[in-house]
Amino acid sequence: MQKNLYKQGYTCNRELSWLRFNDRVLNEAKDSQVPLLERLKSVYFFSSNLEEFFRVRVGSLWDMHHAKVTKIDNKSGMTPAQQMAAIYPAAKRICKKRDRIFGELSKELAKEGIEDVKIEDCGKEELKYLKKYYKAKILPLLNPQIVDTHHPFPNLQNHITYIAAEMKQKNHVYYGFVAVPQSLPHIIVVSKKKKLKYVHTEDLVAYYFSSLFDNGKISEILKLTVSRSAYVDADDEAFEDILDYRKKMEKVLKERRKMNVTMVTLSKKPGNSFAKYLMTNLKITRREVFTTSAPMNLKYVFYIENFIDEEAKRKYTYPPYEPKLSAAFHYNQSLFNQIQKKDVLLHYPYESMEPFLQLVREAANDSKTVSIKITIYRLANHARLVDYLCQAAENGKEVDVLIELKARFDEQNNIDYSEKLEDAGCNVMYGFEKYKVHSKVCLITKMVASKPEHVALIATGNFNENTAHTYTDFAYITAKEEIVEDVVAFFKNMAIGKLDGKYSTLLVAPVSLKQKVLAFMDEEIAKGKDGCITCKLNSITDEDLMKKMQEASEHGVQVNLIVRGISCILPQVPGKTDHIHIISIVGRFLEHSRVYVFGKGPAEKMYISSADFMTRNTERRVEVACPILDASIKENIDQYLQLCFQDNTKARIMSDTGRYHKVRNNEAPFNSQLALMRMVPKSTQSIPKKRVRQDTAVFDTKLKQ
Repeated sequence: MQKNLYKQGYTCNRELSWLRFNDRVLNEAKDSQVPLLERLKSVYFFSSNLEEFFRVRVGSLWDMHHAKVTKIDNKSGMTPAQQMAAIYPAAKRICKKRDRIFGELSKELAKEGIEDVKIEDCGKEELKYLKKYYKAKILPLLNPQIVDTHHPFPNLQNHITYIAAEMKQKNHVYYGFVAVPQSLPHIIVVSKKKKLKYVHTEDLVAYYFSSLFDNGKISEILKLTVSRSAYVDADDEAFEDILDYRKKMEKVLKERRKMNVTMVTLSKKPGNSFAKYLMTNLKITRREVFTTSAPMNLKYVFYIENFIDEEAKRKYTYPPYEPKLSAAFHYNQSLFNQIQKKDVLLHYPYESMEPFLQLVREAANDSKTVSIKITIYRLANHARLVDYLCQAAENGKEVDVLIELKARFDEQNNIDYSEKLEDAGCNVMYGFEKYKVHSKVCLITKMVASKPEHVALIATGNFNENTAHTYTDFAYITAKEEIVEDVVAFFKNMAIGKLDGKYSTLLVAPVSLKQKVLAFMDEEIAKGKDGCITCKLNSITDEDLMKKMQEASEHGVQVNLIVRGISCILPQVPGKTDHIHIISIVGRFLEHSRVYVFGKGPAEKMYISSADFMTRNTERRVEVACPILDASIKENIDQYLQLCFQDNTKARIMSDTGRYHKVRNNEAPFNSQLALMRMVPKSTQSIPKKRVRQDTAVFDTKLKQ
């Protein structure tokens, strides 16, 4: 591994690179071509991303700093303390921008008849209605808490908005807290006549706060939320006495509730005494305190459209887009049998996940099916896939599910699903100590004429029916013998805990993926100016891969990268990365697919993968990259990559400073996502009605790393 990589001058800090990504998310809220309510959603995505960033990444740095770990970041030369010293002011600057944009959007929406009103500005009848609503729907759910010598400071939780007040009774100062119940609607509509007018539930709780505490006079009141570190490792020694891994993860979730606070967001700047009180009890400094003029809970933006008419929806939201049913299948025939004859590529969200779900359902009910094996990382809240796997087990099929309980923030969901799968008779495994299983692989086996026949699916994204509507991902379904043999071996190795298995076609981390990618890059380096490396990724942080790309650039190899999020390698650094070009696309859909291409023309090697070029993916996770062997599918993906590089609307070009700027050319505006929505063919058939079930709507799809 290259030491002191930052001294080479072509890398940058991971965390600051991520903040620039989140700034690109926020910039969607400034784009006048984006409908108004969709712009408001971008403000939510930004804030939600930032909260998770402070829980995970800053939480990790906080732990290292307070453990007196002085490890130098090899991409920037910064210690954990120096990184935090840079992160907090940078984040506060972007948050000020967020508040400004939110204010501008609120004014624009008010002009259009969608008004976010303060309770103090409501009319007499509106106040009467709100008082009645508060007493009937809100007050019975509130649990106010006083804090004094007999009542301890409350353990404030993540994702919860609190109303806090400093109160005085004679010469005695004390404090009160109340949580805004999560079960309540985020907004309360007070008028729908000429315009939509609404107030925030959190503001109504604050408005009547004094009625909860009879004895004191409020001297100061504010709203607040806290972000606690989520950096708890189930493999730590503290959990080693727990043998049941599911119980271990449940303890991890409990531990998170009392981890250190990395960020506190307040609705206004408090007075000195109140500020000192909060900082002392939360064990923070002013650095960790953020203020915002926006609501604490921005998730309300997804519910506004429930209160506006169809004409307004068309004007203020994206036109509805339903993922198209793949034209590759005949849906009145066996999907399994069709895949035996030809490979199929599904491209979400332009195409639907429905064919895969129906393939699993078909297998669950086919007497010839012997087994279904699958790896699961994240699932929808109401996953039909789980229903079909349970159905298969109940029908006597062998169903092996490797479910990753360490999928951050989906732990409880996966714990619940693992119990349901076990109850149905599935064989459930939990992965490996120190290694997350992040691969997305499925294998269906049938016995046909006393001979096993297989169909394998390898995907770039999760088997999640909800995010498949909003994340761009590939799912490659094949019966090609060389791939199937490797997938069979993969599941056998997973079942016996063998990480160092041998594979002929698949690239599998942590054993062969990185080494093979480096070898493919070496092949391109040997070609010099005729060499070409093209990759689409979410993030790049792996030092060895970055060094190899820099070496390729020095040899004249064209390195073209589409990196949505973090990029620790800087392009266009004179004499270092002159031939590296990086763009980032942030648009209606979250760019999530990973593609590696080495060479060009007939000899090119192409892989789709679950792995980014991050050290965590290449060295600390079980990941799979699959070669695309079908010529027509390879051409399809090549065309897709070219469309991304042609984007001059949502694409941003990374400079040698790590900053991004718009594509500046004289060509007509081109939005690659919009083009694909129009271009992808749609099946003229439909799935038989008995097979259709309506997907559960989701309002919380975030731009995750």
